[in-house]
Amino acid sequence: MKFFLFLFFGIFLGLYLSWPGLLIPENWKCFNQIIAKSAQDKISLKAALEISPNYFLKAKNKKKTSKIRIVADACFR
Repeated sequence: MKFFLFLFFGIFLGLYLSWPGLLIPENWKCFNQIIAKSAQDKISLKAALEISPNYFLKAKNKKKTSKIRIVADACFR
């Protein structure tokens, strides 16, 4: 039981240190809006500016985790 407690605490602390705005409801609205707009092929300027040039150079590596990271960086930082 202690293991799961430490594991959960470590994951939460790591996410909070990476994205300090993770607990703010306004940032989750931003996250949901970007996801909804990307489904309609309309991307916001804020999200577009967060994308690194390296992402465009490695166009083959468009994994779901990298897309979530880009959107999270745009909203939660």
